[in-house]
Amino acid sequence: MTYSIAVAGCTGYAGGEVIRLAAMHPELAIGALTAHSNAGTKLGVHLRNLPELADRDVLETTAENLAGHDLVFLALPHGASAALAAELGDETVIIDCGADFRLTDPAQWAKFYGGEYAGSWPYGLPELPGQRAKLAASKKIAVPGCYPTNVTLSLLPALVHGLISGTDVTVAAASGSSGAGKAAKPHLLGSELFNSMSAYSVGGSHRHVPEILQNLSLLGAAEPSVSFTPMLAPISRGILAIVTAPIEGVSAAELRAAYADSYADEPFCRLLPEGQWPLTKSVLGSNGYQVQVTVDEAAGRMVAVGVLDNLTKGTAGAAIQSMNLALGLPETTGLSAIGVAP
Repeated sequence: MTYSIAVAGCTGYAGGEVIRLAAMHPELAIGALTAHSNAGTKLGVHLRNLPELADRDVLETTAENLAGHDLVFLALPHGASAALAAELGDETVIIDCGADFRLTDPAQWAKFYGGEYAGSWPYGLPELPGQRAKLAASKKIAVPGCYPTNVTLSLLPALVHGLISGTDVTVAAASGSSGAGKAAKPHLLGSELFNSMSAYSVGGSHRHVPEILQNLSLLGAAEPSVSFTPMLAPISRGILAIVTAPIEGVSAAELRAAYADSYADEPFCRLLPEGQWPLTKSVLGSNGYQVQVTVDEAAGRMVAVGVLDNLTKGTAGAAIQSMNLALGLPETTGLSAIGVAP
């Protein structure tokens, strides 16, 4: 069976990645492609990596243009998905790549995003315990944020195996410039970005903080706490996260065994061999996540270093992976953990 999809926000980085993956998916047919300011143009003006779709018209993002498809992907700015989703109705399968339906706590939404709280949808991170069953046959899916995906996968085995409490977690993570979106911004100019790194949203102000805490709670942390410092790296795509947490009486070998056990049957998560540390370029363009772990005995902390492509496993790949589950397709259909090298 072939499923027809529509993509709102098709000319942005996230929407463009959804289209790229959908074009390689054997069960999908690409229908309406919509945007806001770029409506009325041709797709090829914006996505030159998709020559076969270059002559497709970019339509205005309206419920009318998106209706009539089996699935609708929303790759819109935060706060823009809820109203459109309401217009599309309950029967339409909608996968939201934005933040509108990720958080279960209205107070956290108000604090970090503001505006009216729209509720929560099933969370599109299949690797969470029990999450695949929740995504199966779901008609509404909230795709996780890219940083929370990396941090969550970097801590999941340690929490599930009871090796850490989830309290006093520290995260230093560097992301490529595509994570900031496609809008022209002075600090993203090549001359500003090249040969430089910078921190931003320092002091717990990043919007992904409540999502990280929410996920740590789902993994069993009773009183999770996190100090999260994101950084902008001079690369186009990819996230490397260094995650640490207090650990006691656990050797590096025991920690590795927990990660090996948790990810043994996961199609997209890889624990690297001892001595190998993750590189963002190893997962470029793939739905793969790679991690290495050890114990800093002097500091009494575990250290996990995880990498993923923020546009693929961090956004569009997670959307397709979750879609496969919702449609009853093999979870890996149209996706690969194989990156591009060099």
